[in-house]
Amino acid sequence: MNSVSHATTPGRQHAAVVVNPVKADAHALRDSVERAALAAGWSPSDWYETTPEDAGEEATARALAGGASVVIAAGGDGTVRAVAGALRGTGVPLTIVPAGTGNLLARNLDLPMGSTDAAVALAFTGAERAVDVGIAHADDDREFVYLVMAGMGIDAAMIANTNSVLKKRVGWLAYVDGGVRSLPKVRRLRLRFSVDGGPARGANLSTILIANCGRLPCGIDLFPEARVDDGTLDIAVLQPKTVFGWLFIWRRLVWENRVLRRTTLGRSLLRFTGNDDAGDDTRTIYYLRGREAEVSVREPQPFEIDGDAVGEVTALRFSVDPGALTVKVPAP
Repeated sequence: MNSVSHATTPGRQHAAVVVNPVKADAHALRDSVERAALAAGWSPSDWYETTPEDAGEEATARALAGGASVVIAAGGDGTVRAVAGALRGTGVPLTIVPAGTGNLLARNLDLPMGSTDAAVALAFTGAERAVDVGIAHADDDREFVYLVMAGMGIDAAMIANTNSVLKKRVGWLAYVDGGVRSLPKVRRLRLRFSVDGGPARGANLSTILIANCGRLPCGIDLFPEARVDDGTLDIAVLQPKTVFGWLFIWRRLVWENRVLRRTTLGRSLLRFTGNDDAGDDTRTIYYLRGREAEVSVREPQPFEIDGDAVGEVTALRFSVDPGALTVKVPAP
């Protein structure tokens, strides 16, 4: 791992930067961090680069051992997730410099998206916010930390089939291409799931998503009631049977969740029409909430977390670690 450390002045704070050199402009980032640290009166920052062998966990552990007062993660969702996993439960705050395709947690926290300087400044002047962390335990003893959502079904197949070269060129739109190429091959999932230890339910569906928060690119609110600090997991079950079912889901996500639910008049209209409940008459898409959830399938299926494919599983147990991660956000 490449790293550059500086001797810090006793009694003065210093930041550590974990940067993915493939995603972020390391030179511009260094200039921005050095200016902000100097203006804040902090000691010079420590620098670590991610590698194919270390997405950021080991780098963050070294930053913590070096006494970092804040850790800046510059990269995509994978880098942010790796750093967050190492910071979980430590109280040392995370600052996100979005440099990836989705930048999902940054979007859900309304962090600066287009300015490196504005994002970096939060490390030294921002407020601290405690947010929840999602945990997924696989049947093969693997444990995954996620910050936004995890899923099994067509979403995981779509991500697995996304062209990495196209993703670099057009960003999140590459997922559309992956989705189109996945549809002919995807079969509906037969699975069983339960929430908070309740009775297991059988389902024949396209996708099940377990979320910590729910805002996606283009302002789509997949989980309109989800909050990143409510100590609760939000679960969506999608089981359209025809193309009209997918059109219904698209209408709900784009029109109801994005437009109507954001206004008092819109919410009143939903209640009047009977659409303001946990599900819908056709059960094409419905929502559940809980602190824990379990999902199992007969055959290994692709699984994704925060937009990254992480292999195949046959059973998963989800839980939430409330307020386990501190993130720097714009001051009120």
